[in-house]
Amino acid sequence: MPRSLALLAAIMLAGCSHTDTQPRPASRAVVLVSGLASTAPYTAPDAACAIGLPAGTDHTPLREHLVRKGYSVFTAPAMAGPGQVRDTNGYGAFASCPSPLPAAVTVDSTGSIDLAGEHLARFIDWLHTEKKIDEVDLVGHSMGGLYSRAAIRTLRATGSPVLVRSLTTIGTPWQGSYLANYAEGSIALSACQGDPFCESQMKGYARDIAAVHLSGSARELAQPYLTGAKGWNTFQAGVLDDIPVTLIGGNRYTHPDPADAAVWPNDGVVELRSALARDVDDSVLPHRRCRIVDDTHSDYVSMITNLKRDTALTWDPRVLDAVTAAIDGAPKALDGPNRDGC
Repeated sequence: MPRSLALLAAIMLAGCSHTDTQPRPASRAVVLVSGLASTAPYTAPDAACAIGLPAGTDHTPLREHLVRKGYSVFTAPAMAGPGQVRDTNGYGAFASCPSPLPAAVTVDSTGSIDLAGEHLARFIDWLHTEKKIDEVDLVGHSMGGLYSRAAIRTLRATGSPVLVRSLTTIGTPWQGSYLANYAEGSIALSACQGDPFCESQMKGYARDIAAVHLSGSARELAQPYLTGAKGWNTFQAGVLDDIPVTLIGGNRYTHPDPADAAVWPNDGVVELRSALARDVDDSVLPHRRCRIVDDTHSDYVSMITNLKRDTALTWDPRVLDAVTAAIDGAPKALDGPNRDGC
């Protein structure tokens, strides 16, 4: 695998007091969903990997945070390709994990958004059958937020008995990623305004697309696919009508004005405008609240730019608390204004 492709896969991978005064029923769970080209193990509230990161690089801190607060947490298994999840080495290594689940309920994080969503929906139905889960709060990192939306549509279309109580997206490219937009040709390299890291990210993504003909959700990251009158977002209208959504975006990397909002500010992978779905119509996203944190997209991005691990969206305690608040506040969220903080 080219070094730049490995970088792409890694960067896209993937307290506030408790306010819900009602006891959490045993039939309710939080499901954590990974992003593009990620490999993540299946974990349960009482079972995680014994070697390395217990729930993978993106989910470990959030899982541990929520478990400490008494939530029932599952991580959806994800594989960079079809098949079951196995132990992995290298960056974000994990081993000695719970028994891998069948490929049919494992998210193919290199497949199309809708295919990934279909497998995620199967996993959620599996939780209902095997773990007696009737309600879920979905938390998706990066493309995991889009996979979650596709899963919600599939659950409804198939008459699933599981209720999706809330959706929280972390660094999710609701409108695409500036990296994919550059590769697709809708953004010029000049939009980086001479920033070396921005240019290297754009060139690396475009080189990987050209070299290995990435398909599936890697090619669906561009804005033209997701937005517009016939874009993917349009076909999600109605799916989130009764589901409160919290969008968390990072703005670690900035540029002095005038700066192109199609790129700046960003988290190293996704521009803030996209992470907060600012151009997504209210018919698609009628109940949104937003939170902005000065973080990077992932701990890998923090590492390659010489930042501490907790500057990453998936490791920052502020984000962990924001996720907790979003889940706890779900019952009253539909009563508030749309685009709160967005």
